[in-house]
This record gives sequence, structure tokens and C-alpha cells, in this order.
Amino acid sequence: MDIFKDRIFAGKTVFVAGGSSGINLGIAQRFAEFGARVGLISRTQDRVAAAARTIADAGGEAMGMAADVRDYDAVAAAFAAVKDSYGDIDIVISGAAGNFLAPVVGMSSNAFKTVIDIDLLGTFNVLRASYDFIRKPGASIISITAGQAVRPVMFQAHAGAAKAGINNLTQCLAMEWGPAGIRVNAISPGPIGHTEGMARLAPSEEATRALKSKIPLRDYGTKRDIADLALFLCSDNAKYITGAIIDCDGGSVLGDASADALSVRPRG
Repeated sequence: MDIFKDRIFAGKTVFVAGGSSGINLGIAQRFAEFGARVGLISRTQDRVAAAARTIADAGGEAMGMAADVRDYDAVAAAFAAVKDSYGDIDIVISGAAGNFLAPVVGMSSNAFKTVIDIDLLGTFNVLRASYDFIRKPGASIISITAGQAVRPVMFQAHAGAAKAGINNLTQCLAMEWGPAGIRVNAISPGPIGHTEGMARLAPSEEATRALKSKIPLRDYGTKRDIADLALFLCSDNAKYITGAIIDCDGGSVLGDASADALSVRPRG
């Protein structure tokens, strides 16, 4: 049963960065389902336009624009375009990300910088550009981070460094922007099925089984799990929550819960 009744976000406008696919598109679709108008940005116009059509075909209202989150001016122009079309912006989701598996000694400086620029600088650009459009009591911002920010993972030094920065940025802005009435939180998804990220990080059935065996809840999450958490954080039910980094990961961030790991624990 849905805990969200009626179209509780009717009249609200949501801006989603990285909204052409995956978790971020799932969030955008869910907000549209509950009545929000949605503005999407992504690097490729064809993909973001297709995402907006998907929402419109389902009965929602959406517009899509090409903008690279590494380009501050492009992001600010996209915010202005959404405001021109839909009016005041109430909610911002910053989720653009890049990732790949690589050991540090196999990674170039440029490869490391690329992930930092998309994830961390991109989040800064989206959040900073949003301020002039969202500055009002009741506004809500969500950054999408990851467990690598707090739990080191081999071959993920670049992503972990970027996400740790996002966590700190989220909490700094919660402090700085709280007096203006803006709530700033972050969601840390774990392994989410049917996403490009998981296709890269666990590309085979064997890798998928191995990863699931380590998760306390023994399965991947869904895009709907993340979207419903975003709905909650942006609703009046969460009006006193800010600066929170909320894990939605089946317990993944707690550590390896596989049978092999359990077998070495002392008894008694």
C-alpha cells in the first residue's frame, strides 16, 4: 500500500540532474506520478528528451534539456528554463555520476579527475546554481551519494573520494542554507537492480550472485525503493530532517554478511 495519498506534489516543480536513466529517472517518474512537474537535465539531448516523453506518456508533465553538470553556466541556464516554463522550483535532485572499476595504479590522473568532476564538481554546480531558484522555506534538495563514501572499496578510490565530498558538501549546505528554510539531505543507494551502474560493477551472473551473497538482505534494491525515500524526504513528513545521509542499501554498508564471513565469527 502506498503511504503517499493523492497527488501530494501537485503544483510543485522538481529539477533532476542526471535524469535521463536509472535511479534518477526513477525518482523523476515517481514525483510526476504524485503530481509534480519535472525538469530533467542530462548530457545528451536525445536521451533526456526520450526520458521526458516517457513521463509525459504516463500522464505526467516533464521537460528535458541537455546540460553537462560540469558546466556551471549550462546548469544555471537549465534552471532558468525550467522556472520560465513551470514557475518556482521546489525540489532539486542532484544525481549525475560516472564510475568504473579500476585500481589506482591502473588509473590515469585524467580518469580520476573525470569522476571527481562529474560527481563532486557536478553536485556543487547543481546545488550552487539552484540557490537563486529554490531559496524559500520548504524547499528541499537531495544529493545522490554512495556507500563508498564511508566504507572503502577496492578499485573505487575515485568514486569513494567523490562521494565522500558529496556527503560533506551536503551537510555543509544543510548548515548554511537551513536559516533560509532549505533542507539538504543525501540518499546513499546500495546495489540497485536494472541500472547501468550495476551492469558495470557486476557484469556477470556469477558476479551478481557473489555480491548478493554479501548483502544482509540478500538482494538488490529497486529504483522504486530509492524514489520512495526521495518522496519521503521531500514531503512534510520529513520537514525536520536536514543534513542526513540516509542509506538505502539492504545493509550493504555494514559490511560483508556472506556465509563465509559469518563462519569465521567466534561462537558463544
